[in-house]
Parts: sequence; structure tokens; C-alpha cells
Amino acid sequence: MIKNIKIKKDFDIRLDKYLKNLYSSLTQSFVERNIRKKNILINDSRTKANYIVKINDNLKILNFHDKIYKNRITFKKNINISNKDLANFNKSIIFENNDFLVLNKWAEIATQGGSKINVSIDHIIKNINSNYRLVHRLDKETTGLLLIAKNLNYAKYLSLLFKQKKINKFYIALCEGIPRNNISQVNLQVRNKKQKLENTLTNYKLIYKKNSLSQILYSPKTGKTHQLRIVSKNLGCPIIGDNKYNSFSKFKNEKLKLHAYSLNFRIENEDFDFVADLPNHFLTFLKKNKLKINKNIYKNLDTF
Repeated sequence: MIKNIKIKKDFDIRLDKYLKNLYSSLTQSFVERNIRKKNILINDSRTKANYIVKINDNLKILNFHDKIYKNRITFKKNINISNKDLANFNKSIIFENNDFLVLNKWAEIATQGGSKINVSIDHIIKNINSNYRLVHRLDKETTGLLLIAKNLNYAKYLSLLFKQKKINKFYIALCEGIPRNNISQVNLQVRNKKQKLENTLTNYKLIYKKNSLSQILYSPKTGKTHQLRIVSKNLGCPIIGDNKYNSFSKFKNEKLKLHAYSLNFRIENEDFDFVADLPNHFLTFLKKNKLKINKNIYKNLDTF
């Protein structure tokens, strides 16, 4: 049986997601396989899963059957955004224009939702505007700069800049132990969620040391899960407050001392350069342990 569907408005959504919204019983692998086999066409032509459906497109399903293309009754969890979370979000915005905003993310809030996540940055931005999109991620415990696109075009554009390594990222970490070299580059293989090895590349510079504690400036050239936390452990100076990779820490009750400090990139003829103030728990630890932070060190970050 052939099924023809006329797209009546611009949904600003990929074909695979459109189909899964239309027929909730479909799996991603089923959709991709049938697009590849040309059982699913757009305007009578072969297409791809990431095609953005447009108004007046004709979606044709050549192998349509009610028992396959059907909807399951699902109950979506209603996410209530508290006034506190919304206030934290609004006061954490350090830059905003018509196309994107930059957030100084606070600790203990996840970037994206999950089975054990009640509220995330993604939940908050979707509550503000359904067009807002995450461009990259930070761990729940990591603070600092987070880019959020306000529309699909800028989500694609900023994601491309990340992929092309045209967005420079710098992190400040407080660590237990001192790395052997003051400045170096680390090539390290780490395991992803599927336990497959992936290559990572990280530049670092030791900017301060005292009493077996070190302050390190990291510049990751790849963006793998927990990359800097794993690199720190590999260097023999795990990050303070990292309960996963620094289990023998003497600072058990401290929050993770990893902060996305600086982002810079260029869009057309305009340079953007953002710096996020350190969170209070970071500054309190520095003061309590009589450590200093010299902001002049973070000038000319591109040079290492």
C-alpha cells in the first residue's frame, strides 16, 4: 500500500524525526533502512534521514501498512520549571543576540535530560522557546560557558564551527598533584559509552602550583565525554571534586573544580570572545587553601 502525505507547514524538523513523531512505533533503524531502500521518498525522489521537511513537500511511503506505521499511546512526563531554575538561567546569561546566547552554567544542573534527570538546561530552554537548541554539552558538575542557538540555522552553523575546530575552548581546573611538564600536549585514547576507544587531543599549561595542588589551563582539541577529567587523572593530577576519577581525594565534599572559562570564535567579520567568572565554590576553595588566581595569565590564550 502506498501512503501519500502532503506537508502542510514548515516544521523545521528532520525527516526521520518527523516520521517518528507521526508514527511513534517506528524505530530509528527502521526509518533509516527504509529511506535507504527508497521505500520512503520526498517528492518522488530518494532522500536522506537528515532532510529537513518543507511546506508542500510530498512524503510518499511505498511499504505503508497500518500494523507497521502506527502510534503507541505514550504519556510524556510534564517538566515543571521552577521559578528558581528559571531565575538561575536568566541571571547566568552573559551574552544574547537574535541568533544565540551564551550561558555561564552553574553546577549541579545537567545540560541534557535523561532517565535520572528531573530538570536540565535543555528542558529550560525548550520551556522558553521550542526553537532553542543546545550546540554542545558540559558535564552536570562542570560550570562555565555554554552556547545555545536560538534557531535551526545557527544550531547548524555553530555545530559546524565546532566540527571544524574553529571555536577555541579553554577550561580552568584545580587538581590534586602536579603534572610533570609545565606545558604539553596529550594524545590519549578514551572509551566512549559503547566501550569503543576514541582518540583525544588536549593542550594544557600549568599556571600555578602550591602544596601539591595545581591550577591547570586546558585547551581540548577534541570533545569526548569526560575528556579533561580522564586526561587529568592520566597526568597524575586528578581534578578536585571528581568523584568518578579521583576517588581517593582528600577533598571528598568539594564540588568539581572544572570550569569552562573562555570561548572565542569568528562569525563572518565579527569576533566573539567570552569569559565566564569562576563560581563561588571555586573562589571559596582558592581562598580557604590560600591559593591565588592571576587573571593576567589567561590573556593571549591562543598562544599555547
